[in-house]
Amino acid sequence: MAYRTPDLTERQNAAAAAKKQMLERFRSASQDPARAEKEAARAAVNAAREARMAERETAKKAREAELAAQAAREAELALAAQREAERLAAITAEQEIERQAALEAEQKAARDARYAARKSAKKVRRRGY
Repeated sequence: MAYRTPDLTERQNAAAAAKKQMLERFRSASQDPARAEKEAARAAVNAAREARMAERETAKKAREAELAAQAAREAELALAAQREAERLAAITAEQEIERQAALEAEQKAARDARYAARKSAKKVRRRGY
């Protein structure tokens, strides 16, 4: 029994038979009712997934809108607090200026009193009484 090499026609016939068998297997698989059920189940799962994704996207947009509104409220409150702080700083500065002016006036009055006392003491010394 010697090994025989197939000739061209035998190889072509074998290839055609293999192609025909693969095509028949594909046709039978595409007409299988279980495959249609799997496709329907897969489509249902995909539709449910897309619905969940849409819900998550809607929730995300609502959350982002709420965060933006909260940030706007916080910015408004911060601006109001800054204005109040500036107003208090201005009042404090004005009070400090008034206090400093009163202190300088008091110091000047004390200095003037000392100067007047020195002058009157000098007059008393000059006159001798």
